[in-house]
Amino acid sequence: MNQFTLPQLYCPFPSQINKHVDVLENYALEWVLRFNLLKNKAVARSFSKSQFFLLTARCYPYCELEELKIINDWVSWMMTFDDLCDEEYIGKNPSLLQVYYTRFVEILQGSELRNSDLAHAYALRDIRDRLLQIESVKWYDYFVQSIEGFFNGCVQEAANKAHRNVPDVDTYIRMRSLTGGMEHFLDLIDFCNHLIIPEFLRENDSLKQLRLMANNIASWCNDIFSASKEIAIGDVNNLIIVLAYNQELPLEQAIQRAVEMHDQEIRNMIALEASIPSFGEEIDAQVAKYISGLHSWIRGNLDWHCQSRRYHDIEKLQLAKS
Repeated sequence: MNQFTLPQLYCPFPSQINKHVDVLENYALEWVLRFNLLKNKAVARSFSKSQFFLLTARCYPYCELEELKIINDWVSWMMTFDDLCDEEYIGKNPSLLQVYYTRFVEILQGSELRNSDLAHAYALRDIRDRLLQIESVKWYDYFVQSIEGFFNGCVQEAANKAHRNVPDVDTYIRMRSLTGGMEHFLDLIDFCNHLIIPEFLRENDSLKQLRLMANNIASWCNDIFSASKEIAIGDVNNLIIVLAYNQELPLEQAIQRAVEMHDQEIRNMIALEASIPSFGEEIDAQVAKYISGLHSWIRGNLDWHCQSRRYHDIEKLQLAKS
């Protein structure tokens, strides 16, 4: 084995962190323990070293504490269930995963809890109730739709893992826009900033494209940092692996290609922002806050990947010698 140092990713947006970060660190552990989400030592170790509270604090730097706690609980919920899937091989069983996700959506939509439900179901009900105390039902419905898309993508990803099916590049990029979980994380920009996005803005082509670009940038960043881990466990769901397989590239070149895609997407995003027309002073202020939220997510996600110990060798990938 030899090592390849990852090139630096381009990101012109400023690093920020929420003023409540220290409170959030202690609270985060208390919440996952209250709902018994750390089911074994491996999951507990992963949670501790990952420092998910830093991801939340960096991606939502202006969020007030109560909203920030809810967002962090959702991050913790997602990541601990993801780790549990890896530990218990649920992540390679699409049929079983579909059963769990169907039940989770029922709970998000108001279904009563059952004695047979997983601990994650009880934690999810807690998040649902607290979101609806703050946000409108209309916004919440958008949020649940985004989560459903994420769950559907994860089931497809599990099928790829189970059959070691490497998708083509375009198929993977479409799937990754779901499995990255970015749609609901971007919905939370509205939540933490108390934005009221008019329906016509949600359907605006330029803003929809900006959202997709932010989704791609964050998801591809994760793929670049997590490639070593996913290569080690034989996971095929990674942009670098997909590029190497479909374009018959050496791994070093696939990494460089993924970095180029990431950097170019940021440049495209900045160029598109400059072309957005005015919608009037009041709406323009909402749009500016939303775009600032996209920037915070992109920068915060990159900073967290550089700081967290979730991916062991975050600056180096182990490459098989040719």
